[in-house]
Amino acid sequence: MPSHKRLVVLLSLTTLLLFSSFTLTSTKKSAQNDNTANENDDEDLSFLEEPDEAATTAHHHADSNLPDPDGDDEDLELDEDDDNDYGDFSSYSPSHFEAEQPPWDVDDKDVVVLKERNFTTIIENNQYVMVEFYAPWCGHCQALAPEYAAAATELKNYGVVLAKIDATAEQEVAHEYDVQGFPSIFFFVDGEHKPYTGHRTKDGIVTWVKKKIGPGVYNISTADDAERILTSENKVVLAFLTTLVGSESEELAAASKLEDNVNFYQTVVPDVAKLFHIDPEAKRPALVLVKREDEKLSYFDGKFVKAEIADFVAINKLALVTTFSKETAPLIFESKIKKQLLLFVTKKNSDKFFPIFGEAAKLFKGKLVFVHVDMDDVDAGKPVASFFGITGKGPKVLAYIGNNDGRKFLYDGEVTVDNIKAFSEDFLHEKLKPFLKSDPVPETNDGDVKIVVGDNFDDIVLDESKDVLLELYAPWCGHCQALEPTYNKLAKHLRGIDSIVIAKMDGSTNEHPRIKTDGFPTILFFPAGKKSSDPITVDVDRTVAAFYKFLRKHASIPFKLKKPTSTSKAGSGVKDEL
Repeated sequence: MPSHKRLVVLLSLTTLLLFSSFTLTSTKKSAQNDNTANENDDEDLSFLEEPDEAATTAHHHADSNLPDPDGDDEDLELDEDDDNDYGDFSSYSPSHFEAEQPPWDVDDKDVVVLKERNFTTIIENNQYVMVEFYAPWCGHCQALAPEYAAAATELKNYGVVLAKIDATAEQEVAHEYDVQGFPSIFFFVDGEHKPYTGHRTKDGIVTWVKKKIGPGVYNISTADDAERILTSENKVVLAFLTTLVGSESEELAAASKLEDNVNFYQTVVPDVAKLFHIDPEAKRPALVLVKREDEKLSYFDGKFVKAEIADFVAINKLALVTTFSKETAPLIFESKIKKQLLLFVTKKNSDKFFPIFGEAAKLFKGKLVFVHVDMDDVDAGKPVASFFGITGKGPKVLAYIGNNDGRKFLYDGEVTVDNIKAFSEDFLHEKLKPFLKSDPVPETNDGDVKIVVGDNFDDIVLDESKDVLLELYAPWCGHCQALEPTYNKLAKHLRGIDSIVIAKMDGSTNEHPRIKTDGFPTILFFPAGKKSSDPITVDVDRTVAAFYKFLRKHASIPFKLKKPTSTSKAGSGVKDEL
């Protein structure tokens, strides 16, 4: 029995000694980790932020020509970064990059000026209110101002209030309504709001609002009224009914509310129907869409209910081929058909290739939106070509999946009906390889900051042997230019560390499947040996020291800079310690 007790005591002591040893080892390891962390925190990095004459000069030069980097660039999102708001290219406009313009001088006596203190009162005391959130420096807002003022004068006779509010001064109200850019326009009905989606012209605003507040469908009872409408309007829908009241008229009215760019009419008069090319003996209800472009008449043969009428109008209101412009852009992008086929061609060659494109369009009606882009059009065509990375004289055909996807596919072969048909079929059946924009690969790339383009992205950024910091920028982005001296200085300090690459890529002219940005600048880190994983978004203060600390923490290959013994121009004095 005593022998058994001695054995128990011996086992207990052994266990205690093993546990103590393990605890001591763990404590040492923890202390080592803490010491490493403290070493990083306590590291003297003051030399990283010492003034650099070249960088300071560049910074001052940039500041003299660019918007305040603490402010927001024109018509961009209201966050810290410049926004690349080209999810759909209808928002593209050269005025994104124009210098500030002086405040507008417009007679807007009928536009109500809103502040936070009276905003709710105006909304609650009026059934219909349109509100424009604007910024005084915004060029788009300035262009809209006279149109908005004229619309306010006309619509006040219909009990509609048009108002404006300076979103830069009334930021709490702008935040409440999630204002992301200028101008943002909302239409309030009995306090409930929806975005304004019409044209930014006086006529566009008036037509849009009248459709929202009116009956939606208008009666035609005489041939004179019919002829006036047919000669004055571009697109109209006429329903030939047995009665102007009842379920069929109600379905027509409901469908009309879903269409902002087409006026709806109804009649029971056979002579009126005849003028709209409907057989007076036709079975009622009958409906036709009349437009001035090719394929002037489209006859409805579906069930006479709201959804089918609205779908019919949405598909048929566009021309077979729509020439892209500021006026037609809303029609293109608001179409229920999201997939588009774009023909890029110069004005000189349009007469030759436009008819070919139109013939192909007939084969895909209701499936694709066919768009003609005039590459000589400075205001619309050239910016769109630039957005998609289309260069040269054309003709080129590009398939675009639409705003929710963004993929695009290029055809630059001979433009014939058969070839476009085959390309379109492959597009619809997802048999095409996406087209990605790329600038030419630089002939030399010896700078401290490496230049990345679409075609050398894999070689530089996805090199598994390197830790890569990549800035996605745009040349016109004020925040990017303000960051440039800091980024260059970081690269200069790290030039002697072979395991790290500091790089930048123009995100407005280059693309790659591994990257997507919602604004500029976006800074991503691709750790060595982990290039198959998603990159790390760098969200730190934009200082050399903050970037350096980030790299020290996340780099797969350890490194450390020693404080230079000299800051003379003869050399950086920087050494790496692995």
